[in-house]
Amino acid sequence: MRLHRNLVFTVIDSLMAIFNEGQYADKVVAIALKKDKRWGSSDRKFVAETIYEMVRWKRLYSEIVEIREHYSRDNVWKMFAAWATLRGYTLPDWRYFESTPSRKIKGRFDELSKNRAIRESIPDWMDALGVAELGEDVWTKELKAQNQQARVILRVNTLKTTKEKLRSILMDLDIDTEFDENYPSALILKERANVFMTPAFKEGLFEVQDGSSQLVAPFLDVQPGMRVVDTCAGAGGKTLHLASLMENKGQLIAMDLYESKLNQLKLRARRNGVHNVEPRVIEGTKTIKKLYEKADRVLIDAPCSGLGVLKRNPDSKWKLQPEFIDNIKKTQAEVLENYANIVKPGGKLVYATCSILPSENQEQVERFLQTEVGKNFTFEKDKKVLACESGFDGFYMAQFTKK
Repeated sequence: MRLHRNLVFTVIDSLMAIFNEGQYADKVVAIALKKDKRWGSSDRKFVAETIYEMVRWKRLYSEIVEIREHYSRDNVWKMFAAWATLRGYTLPDWRYFESTPSRKIKGRFDELSKNRAIRESIPDWMDALGVAELGEDVWTKELKAQNQQARVILRVNTLKTTKEKLRSILMDLDIDTEFDENYPSALILKERANVFMTPAFKEGLFEVQDGSSQLVAPFLDVQPGMRVVDTCAGAGGKTLHLASLMENKGQLIAMDLYESKLNQLKLRARRNGVHNVEPRVIEGTKTIKKLYEKADRVLIDAPCSGLGVLKRNPDSKWKLQPEFIDNIKKTQAEVLENYANIVKPGGKLVYATCSILPSENQEQVERFLQTEVGKNFTFEKDKKVLACESGFDGFYMAQFTKK
């Protein structure tokens, strides 16, 4: 296997931006892929996948070449040399690889792989937290699953087409997909492809949404004609799913702190043919109080650590800090207690996170049920999704009914 200079230089430049400037990997990759219009699909695949792999295994490669937190250009080249050596590439006669100790790299890899935190490339504090919350066995399996490349999952927009029709349309574009009976609206790509450039995407026939995320909207048990509130809508992935389940009937209020995210939702809703969504920026407690006891269904897709979606956001391993997790638990408790007031008697509430930590999930539910607000609710059921069991992201969702 050969390495091509312009592709490798793009990878190095991108890693410098991610490691040293704190830029998000997905944004950096998107920019990198636009660098040269002459690149074919295999070139683009090499650039994207290599950047993500280097970010995912950042600690492992750093330890192998014995560098610490200063990622100079020379140090990033050393890490890349370790990656290429372990991947079986023949290192070209470039000055960056002149003193690469290939045999030592393989020996260091074998030695360091005995340590789980280094082998799975996570900070020590995160490893200790995972063991404390999930136990050695489950945490070890989950880490391994979270270091797999995320699969591309589509959610069919049932307002415009069916799963079978969309599969046929994509097949004509040489994009092969498969069904999974546990995910009724999902099409799973057999091989990665740039689905965003297809006419089917531009016509709003589907959204890209992980299988676990697709379980949340149905868990809310919505019906056409209801008043539904998505309290932490963001750019609207679950909002749009709710709209399709509601058959575009009723009122769907999408709330978020950030107007920029709701503007993205408006664009996506237009493409999806969704017209029952009403975006509302949360400007303070007044915005929420106006809706007290007025909704049939309320979704709280709460802010969280994101430890269930590391395979999709590998750079978050290096951005996340222990104090953030402590603070986000307080935010979750406040959001749950406050937004639950929006549910009217007899209505349903779903609390969801993309975390696998019980302290953000089951323990939040138990705490909520002991509060004055929570005593008005009956816990109905919950669902815990681990990446090591599902093959998709890690998620949690709990359903309540207001008395």
